[in-house]
Amino acid sequence: MATSPNSPTLRSWIDIRPESDFPIQNLPFGVFETDERGPHLGVAIGGYVFDLYAASQFGFFEDLEELGDTQPKVFRRRSLNAFLRLGRPAWRAVRQRVSELLRHDEPRLRDNELAVRDCLLRQTDVRMLRPVKPANYTDFYSSIEHATNVGTMFRDPANALLPNWRHLPIGYHGRTSSIVVSGTSIHRPNGQRKAPDEAAPTFGPSRQLDFELEMAFVVGTGTALGSTVSIDAAEDHIFGLCLFNDWSARDLQSWEYVPLGPFLAKNFGSSIAPWVVTLDALEPFRLAGPTQEPTPLPYLAQTGAHNFDVHLEIALTPAEGPETTISRTNFGLMYWSMAQQLTHHASNGCNLEAGDLYASGTISGPTPDSLGSMLELAWRGTRPLPLADGSERKFLLDGDTVIMRGYAEKEGVRIGFGEVRGTVLPAI
Repeated sequence: MATSPNSPTLRSWIDIRPESDFPIQNLPFGVFETDERGPHLGVAIGGYVFDLYAASQFGFFEDLEELGDTQPKVFRRRSLNAFLRLGRPAWRAVRQRVSELLRHDEPRLRDNELAVRDCLLRQTDVRMLRPVKPANYTDFYSSIEHATNVGTMFRDPANALLPNWRHLPIGYHGRTSSIVVSGTSIHRPNGQRKAPDEAAPTFGPSRQLDFELEMAFVVGTGTALGSTVSIDAAEDHIFGLCLFNDWSARDLQSWEYVPLGPFLAKNFGSSIAPWVVTLDALEPFRLAGPTQEPTPLPYLAQTGAHNFDVHLEIALTPAEGPETTISRTNFGLMYWSMAQQLTHHASNGCNLEAGDLYASGTISGPTPDSLGSMLELAWRGTRPLPLADGSERKFLLDGDTVIMRGYAEKEGVRIGFGEVRGTVLPAI
């Protein structure tokens, strides 16, 4: 019987630092290119990218029936979408084979000098691309702490949550063309803004640019229009998770969001991390989510552990200044699980497509240092946030870089998500 890719006893023949996000138990998928090759699908291992297309050229996957006749071309794409459409058996077979090839006691790749040179590239020598090409993107609003904070600031503190919030996962459809890979700078957006003390709106650069710490899950298995997904089958449609920053212009948002919700305040840019950690790799880190009251309707009622213990942090670096960690929280706090989000999304017959992105909404915790947006950390600008260089922030300034990181850790195994970062440029 093959050793599980999640086994804590696995070791790789590649030298991997103990603090690395990418041990042999992780093996997240992404897409990269260099001047000489690519775009190719790859897997992260330590400080390297394992080139799946190059590996297929050496015949390392030729006996995997789950891939059919798709290789090697399925590994030479600008996104994971075609690979995702092959289904879970193919995802698992490739991850299992890569795990075997990288094990310390497996010589097939280790002792083939030419294959090692062609299949392993340093991450510093490649350009990471957006991992999927999403046809559809949905942003949820599933942190009860975040929703309560926003409701307290903008509505009635005594009734911070709207009546429907505890009954269904709230979400809205966003724009996919402006979702960019980590490292891509974001221009401050222009739009209409109107402060409470102003008689009329004006047009210009946002004065309240913000970030939102989120996780996004990637749909792997699609559905037909008109079909639904049961709560018990929901996770079968999820390939994996990645870090996500939903940039937000709060002044634009507060003026435009009634009656239809976010528009220009959100669609100018969202940043996605390059590595997608498979749901399989996160199995050891399951935990039960918060108690849901009232009990959800039967189609959303779930049993077992459907949240994941992922530690998250946000850092902010001013232009030419030091980095300051400004928040630490956990993905396991989410009130609505990914399974409930997906089930509700498809409950009316909406079809799912491979590569679709579903963002969690801002992930905030119960303490002042565990909040997932500047809106909350500086409490709508009334409590400026101190940084390591002595400056303060109410909202983001031009030149600021926001970095989000995440990892799960148990039994000496650290499953990391890398990072998603972006720098604020002046408005055009």
